[in-house]
Amino acid sequence: MVEARVKLVPKSTAGGGPDFVLVHGIGVSWRYFERMAGHLARHGAVHLVDLPGYGSAPKPHRDLSIVDHAAVLADLIDGLDNPVLVGHSMGAQVVARLAVDSPEITDRIVLMAPSLEPGLRTFWRAFGALLLDATREPIRGNAITASDLWFRCGPPYALAQMKHLLADRLEDRLPLVRARALVMRGKRDPIVSGEWAERVAGLMPRGSLSIVEGGHVMMFTDPARVARIIAEHAS
Repeated sequence: MVEARVKLVPKSTAGGGPDFVLVHGIGVSWRYFERMAGHLARHGAVHLVDLPGYGSAPKPHRDLSIVDHAAVLADLIDGLDNPVLVGHSMGAQVVARLAVDSPEITDRIVLMAPSLEPGLRTFWRAFGALLLDATREPIRGNAITASDLWFRCGPPYALAQMKHLLADRLEDRLPLVRARALVMRGKRDPIVSGEWAERVAGLMPRGSLSIVEGGHVMMFTDPARVARIIAEHAS
């Protein structure tokens, strides 16, 4: 059985608001979204997802591709009314896949630090960029991602998943995304260049780009501002 998990952060203020669904990247879990989730909950309920095999979600008994993760995510959020889908890194690939395969689910998506640009689609180039980014992230953020990778996801599963991340040609399906799409990039992100972020946004018919402070994990560096930009996009 393939199973994902979700943690709900209820809306913290009175009134309505959209549901925000946050989808993590490779090797990690919803935990690196937690600082931002508190700010985003002022605007609507926040659903923090652990994809199959990540964080608290059990390991699947078969290999899962980006397409598979998108299908699992679609089932997980079935019943939500036009949620705002927010994917980070590999999670952006999953969200973009879902936006194409099931366009009726949402008309608003956010692709944060969408990986990987063509020049980094080999294991060692991607690994080197990840190491460089670690020198630009807060110590606490690195501690969360490292503990998720080594003790919750585990290197064998992350390595098995890496081949799907590297093989995925995100650019091929972006012109098919009908949703209003926001691309976000941290100014100091060595994994997602400014040129790639601009290309991702430009390939989508309703794409736009926002540049914020920080590296690849910009929502940990500047959670309040990132949450505010996402909320503005959602409205």
